[in-house]
Amino acid sequence: VMGCMTPVTDGAIFSLQGDRAQSFREAIVESLMLNHPHDCPVCAEGGECHLQDMTVMVGHRDRHYRGRKNTHRNQYLGPLIHHEMNRCITCYRCTRYYRDYAGGTDLAAMAAHDHIYFGRHAEGVLESEFAGNLVEVCPTGVFTDKTLVSDYTRKWDLQSAPSLCTGCAVGCNTLPGERYGRLKRVHNRYNREVNGYFLCDRGRFGAGFVNDSKRLNTAGRRNSDGRYDAIEPADALSEMASACRGGKLAAIGSPRASVEANYLLRRLVGGDAFCPGFSAEEQVLVNHALDLQRGSPAATPDLPAIESADAILVLGEDPTHTAPRIALALRQSVRNRAYAMAAELKLETWQDAAIRNLAQDQRSPLYIAAVGDTRLDDVAAARFSLAPGDIARLGFDVATAVAGSPAEYGSENAAEIAQVLAGAERPLIVSGTGCGDIDVMSAAAGVAQALCEAGKPAMLCLTVPEANSLGQALLCGADAPSLTALARRVEAGDVETLIVLENDLYRRGPAETINRLLDIPHLVVLDLLDGPTTSASTLALPAASFA
Repeated sequence: VMGCMTPVTDGAIFSLQGDRAQSFREAIVESLMLNHPHDCPVCAEGGECHLQDMTVMVGHRDRHYRGRKNTHRNQYLGPLIHHEMNRCITCYRCTRYYRDYAGGTDLAAMAAHDHIYFGRHAEGVLESEFAGNLVEVCPTGVFTDKTLVSDYTRKWDLQSAPSLCTGCAVGCNTLPGERYGRLKRVHNRYNREVNGYFLCDRGRFGAGFVNDSKRLNTAGRRNSDGRYDAIEPADALSEMASACRGGKLAAIGSPRASVEANYLLRRLVGGDAFCPGFSAEEQVLVNHALDLQRGSPAATPDLPAIESADAILVLGEDPTHTAPRIALALRQSVRNRAYAMAAELKLETWQDAAIRNLAQDQRSPLYIAAVGDTRLDDVAAARFSLAPGDIARLGFDVATAVAGSPAEYGSENAAEIAQVLAGAERPLIVSGTGCGDIDVMSAAAGVAQALCEAGKPAMLCLTVPEANSLGQALLCGADAPSLTALARRVEAGDVETLIVLENDLYRRGPAETINRLLDIPHLVVLDLLDGPTTSASTLALPAASFA
């Protein structure tokens, strides 16, 4: 009898060293190796392979099987995931994660008995935004990191250190690994309060810019021909210091740069001359999100708290694109109804298949009001396609219904949503800057406020666009000068030296405004990559990446 199926009783003794247990484990490993290609020397999983570890542990050195192996044809699964089906040991981890946890529909187990095949019905790019986790979920080398395979380094030669993902504002914990000064891969770093075991594909595969050919490696001074001459770092800092002594000084920070770098630059030029680096619209939205979170009695949830919510309203946001790891947490939250049903029957939470059979299609309610389709629509109790103004009106009507007042705008379904939220034990409201409308966020905060006043421990989650958007809003405040205001000061001659920190300004405003802003005697740019803003500088300084 397998140990995992044996109930624990008083006096029971479990051993891995007993003769029967050891011979049984050896037989299992030997059966797993019957069709395995034994390609450890060239396998990208070498050094991190669970099958390799188990084979060594049970002492299975010599193969006895001399028959013909089953072989499979591999599939093209996109530019990020490499497929090598012959290494499969049929553990089903890939489909349990991909289909049951991440909600993917284009990867499945096909065929039967010793011909089971894990793949797509036809070759093609895996559609889930979380497909990269197959690299870590797979215990052998069936799914491997194609970006690492194309620039390969053995796992034990990688130098790794803890870091944070800069792909969005969630702040997932990562473990980047490098070799010879090149970033080779990014793995998930477990943190129970943030990302747990999983990353989105943007966080796992989106760090290629660190090795980009446009990376600035040396300081450069623009000469009279418009070309850049490489100069020593000490000379570059001396020139920057000389330009800063003139007095007419201003700077532009960045919501993708660290709090420390933005703080020191703001301290150099003064608060009145420091622009946070948002676009004009984004600056208003992020500051409003900060004010709402500060003033709301609702809790700001971490990812485990989001997963614990038993009723959710999403207003004007598509979390899969603005904060993917939050979207994955929302997908888990709809299973809380199933866990409640399992608790009534005293089913343990680890009995996943039994709980899924019990619950069938019953889920915790998730309501989504958005301007278009979202990737969470398949698990939503109801979804409403509305214009931003109508989304805000729906939210305000839900808030008034929770408070027991008549709806102001007469939005359909507001009463139903309010009733469900008011009856929940852990209601959650999700919104953010993605809709581009202040009223939508205000409506979300209003619903959370009404729930708190009704005695419910409501949670309010507002997403922002970049890694340090909220940090920048906290640092600068709502009165910080905008890019447009700074451009007017440049035109008036009040600014002669401008310092830009890790920000491509042509992505922040109209080209006409940015051209006026950069038409200045001294433009110092600190950035990772060469770009339009860097190319306009009189002095360019290389900045460090997150890695």
